[in-house]
Amino acid sequence: MKRNILVPIDFSFDSINALEHAISIANKIQADVRMINVRKSKEIEIPTYFKDFNFVFGKTNEGYFDILIEKYKKKVKGHFDYKVRDGKVYKEITNQAKYDDSYMIIMGTHGISGFEEYWAGSNAYKVVSNAPCPVLTVRNGFPCKAITKIVAPIDISKESRLKMANVAELAHFFNAEVHVVTVRETNAPDILERLKNYATQSCEFLAQKKVKCILQDLYGENITDISIEYAKKVGAQMIAVMTEQSENAFNLWLGAYAQQMVNHSPIPVLTLRAQVLDK
Repeated sequence: MKRNILVPIDFSFDSINALEHAISIANKIQADVRMINVRKSKEIEIPTYFKDFNFVFGKTNEGYFDILIEKYKKKVKGHFDYKVRDGKVYKEITNQAKYDDSYMIIMGTHGISGFEEYWAGSNAYKVVSNAPCPVLTVRNGFPCKAITKIVAPIDISKESRLKMANVAELAHFFNAEVHVVTVRETNAPDILERLKNYATQSCEFLAQKKVKCILQDLYGENITDISIEYAKKVGAQMIAVMTEQSENAFNLWLGAYAQQMVNHSPIPVLTLRAQVLDK
């Protein structure tokens, strides 16, 4: 079955930037691209992105999509289409991903009109935390680039390592190196030893998949900040994190931390749900 990538579009510059990232990735992994918009009304104001376009298609969600299809269809190697749905934004996006058995959702982190409820505070995290597949969130200021370096933070929970299969697959497609980064807020010897063992296992797994692995240990007060700073320092194009872990005192990526990463990282963040990967 061919892979497909779902791209939420609210016709903002942010979502169009995410579309360009999706096309680049889809062409590399031989996937189709489907755009989706959750309609708020039959006719919407002309988004800034479309101000200079000739509206032969009409000022509707479908009309704006037709413009995007016309503009990008020659750049997409696979099938390229769109869906317009009605309802709650995050539910319609995640439901469409389920119907399509999507390989990945790629979306912007800030939008307009159709995404107001979606990107308001903690609601921004609803798609990420309910998606049936990995979600790549992209900030508008991050240009579309070839993926050559992926940062994969690791903590002491088993869920933290579940992302390695997906990370290895993407790294293989792009011939990218993976930076396995142990992140911690303590110098406790037992934690250090366990992190070392988990990182070694992760690197051995990547080696089996013929993916170059670089191991790094990071210590600091805020693991989100130190992970982002490291990714910026090495020039990474992606950070991969889990959305939830099992409950214990040393979970570094539980809830709020993953949300911080999605909300604050200038580098695209690939988030994966343990509940989905562990099936």
